[in-house]
Amino acid sequence: MNETINLLKNHKSIRKYKDQPIEPEKLKTIIECAQCASTSSFIQAYTIINVVDMDNRKNIAHLAGDQSYVEKCPLFLIFCADLNRSKNSCELNDKIMSEVNTETFILATVDASLAAQNALIAAESLGLGGVYIGGIRNNPEEICKILNIPSAVYPVFGMCIGYPDDTPDKKERLPQAVVFKTDIYHIDGDTSLIKKYDTHITDYYEKRTKGKRVDTWTHQVSGLMSKPQRPHMKDFLDKQGFILK
Repeated sequence: MNETINLLKNHKSIRKYKDQPIEPEKLKTIIECAQCASTSSFIQAYTIINVVDMDNRKNIAHLAGDQSYVEKCPLFLIFCADLNRSKNSCELNDKIMSEVNTETFILATVDASLAAQNALIAAESLGLGGVYIGGIRNNPEEICKILNIPSAVYPVFGMCIGYPDDTPDKKERLPQAVVFKTDIYHIDGDTSLIKKYDTHITDYYEKRTKGKRVDTWTHQVSGLMSKPQRPHMKDFLDKQGFILK
């Protein structure tokens, strides 16, 4: 197995970090790699904000659900879907950017996500670890105020990065046959595979917590997806100039 595949297959979310700063050259490399990600039509519709100010970090950690590692990690990045730059590019060429719609919203969100995954893979290749922080969408308006984020831009998620001070076990993913199909979408045979997968996840949590947590994947998903998820996001995106139609 080559080094790249080995790195990808051994990804773990790291939430505990050593009190060790990240070298400037490593940060530069991480951002360079983020910028090398695929991008729709070469638009590069994202901006990455490095949150250094510790008061801002503390506020963001609270707004994201009191996730202490947001405040404590050596490096905290926020990946934004950014169409403001496209608007400015239109103005430079005496054009008016078309109204931001669902397609351009998806475009910018995907661009930001691809850049983020490149950044995390680069960080892991340099001996660092990290975790995505979707909790910044709990209070996106407040996050925008803190970070001076303008219209046509929104924070997709954050990312904590640092030298790992934790070695969690790797979480087994769904069986490949559940997520990989040939020619057509179908769910034939998925139920039995997922039930078996549930037992593996139960074993994982029992081992990780020494029997304190008994859970399954379907139980987690059903608990989450049976409730509305961040219903404020539609109104927030409208205010930010993302008209989803």
